[in-house]
Amino acid sequence: MTILYAAILGLVQGVAEFLPISSSGHLALLENILGGSGLMELDGSAFFNILLHLATLVAVLIAYWRDIVDMFFELGSMAGDLFHGRGLSAQGRPARKLIYMLILATVPLFVIVPFNDAIESLNTIPWFIGAALILTGTLLYISDRLPKGWKREEDMSVLDALVIGVAQGLATIPGLSRSGTTITAGMARGLKRTFAVRFSFLMSLLSVSGAVILQVLDVLEEGIDTAMLPAYGVGMLVAGVTGYLSIRLLQRIVRKGRFGGFAYYCWIVGAVSIIVWLRLSV
Repeated sequence: MTILYAAILGLVQGVAEFLPISSSGHLALLENILGGSGLMELDGSAFFNILLHLATLVAVLIAYWRDIVDMFFELGSMAGDLFHGRGLSAQGRPARKLIYMLILATVPLFVIVPFNDAIESLNTIPWFIGAALILTGTLLYISDRLPKGWKREEDMSVLDALVIGVAQGLATIPGLSRSGTTITAGMARGLKRTFAVRFSFLMSLLSVSGAVILQVLDVLEEGIDTAMLPAYGVGMLVAGVTGYLSIRLLQRIVRKGRFGGFAYYCWIVGAVSIIVWLRLSV
């Protein structure tokens, strides 16, 4: 893997991880175009894949540091309340309610774990990824036409969190955008548009961290090619910076505009992927 190639993958990861266009789908399509058979199967890139996700996690931490700090101190308050027998009620404590909702929204991912290998195998099927991208565009198109939501963390229900969590589980399918699917699910459940985006990104801290931990165990058994560290570093830097800028861009779009542009983009990329696959398979 060259430094330029690492930078390209970092750019794709940083942009597509947070903008609602599916990072997994774009990385898989890029690998197929460049002659690979999926990011995880390239020499040394299992470790690189972990590093890219860590870089985008850092981007979320920086973008939402106030929420992270609030929840960190709230965890301390929860420990104190539990120790003194005061209970763990979230009434009047938005940060505590947010913690509960994020944990609940992560639960459906455990159902997906046994199917992880089958889902990863879809990375080598361009027409499937194209179809999933078209579905992502359709979800974004629908989200623009949903009624205006009003719910924030203090208003969320258990069902709201679980529905968004199921959407996140489905978005492990390459081509389905995690952010686009979860934001649409949140808006469909009545979440305020800006909060739906915020909840989606904060939720990624738990889900992506869990996925990284599972991958680390496999990578450590295979070993790490230290000669590739400069390329890995460049890829991480590019992914982190572009990831942060992508978060800020989406926040601005949510406040001032709609997801229509992303919907059309996903439709075009999905359709082109299917057409190219059909031509090559004839």
